[in-house]
Amino acid sequence: MAALTIRNISDDLKQRLRMSAAEHGRSMEEEARQILGAALQPRDRADEPGRNLAEMVRRHFAPLGGVELELPPREPMREPLKFDE
Repeated sequence: MAALTIRNISDDLKQRLRMSAAEHGRSMEEEARQILGAALQPRDRADEPGRNLAEMVRRHFAPLGGVELELPPREPMREPLKFDE
């Protein structure tokens, strides 16, 4: 098993980790392992949160409601270029 040392964390962050560990009945070290494990779970499907940007944006703005936009009329297409002439 590997070991990890984290230096220069603020006293506030250490205190919050200690409180979270106490709430869950774990040591601070185990709490840190659980937090890291949850934050770094492998994601292998595009439909998981955080992997599909369009879905993430939609979920973010959905509570604000939608907007109906008037689509401008389309212009007729031009004649295609002829390369055999």
